[in-house]
Amino acid sequence: MVLRRCRLLLKDEEEALDAMQETFVKLMRYQEQLNDEYPSSLLYRIATNISLNLIRNRKPLAGGDHEDIINKIAHFDDHEQRFIHTKLLDRFFSRELQDTRQMATLHYVDGLTLQEVADTVKLSVSGVRKRLRLFRQRVLDLEVNHGA
Repeated sequence: MVLRRCRLLLKDEEEALDAMQETFVKLMRYQEQLNDEYPSSLLYRIATNISLNLIRNRKPLAGGDHEDIINKIAHFDDHEQRFIHTKLLDRFFSRELQDTRQMATLHYVDGLTLQEVADTVKLSVSGVRKRLRLFRQRVLDLEVNHGA
C-alpha cells in the first residue's frame, strides 16, 4: 500500500522504494508520539509527505510537467486548506469502518480500479462497489443535512 502510494506520486521506482523505507523509519522513530487509531491513513499521510518532499528537492526539469507538480505541492502546503480538507475528511470518515476508508482512498485518491481495490482488500468487486456507493450516499447526506 505504501509502495503503491510512493510510486503513484514519484513515478520513479528507486525513489519510491526509498520513500517507502523512509516512511517506515519515521513510523518507528516517532511511534511513541503517533496516534494509531487509523494506521493505514497514517501510513498514507507519512508516505505522501515524504514523496512530496522528494519531489520538491528534485532538480528542475525542462517541460511543464514539473511545473504542474510544483503547483500541486504549493497548493497542498496551504496549511489553511489542508486543515479544512482534513477536518472535512475526518467528518466524512468518522462513522466509516477502516476498510471502507481504505477502499475510498484507494479508489478516489489513488485512482485504482474497482478490481484493484477488491484485490487489495480481499473483497469482490460487487462488494467494493456497494461499499463505495453507500459511502458516497452517506457523504452526500452529510453535505445536504449539515452543509459540508
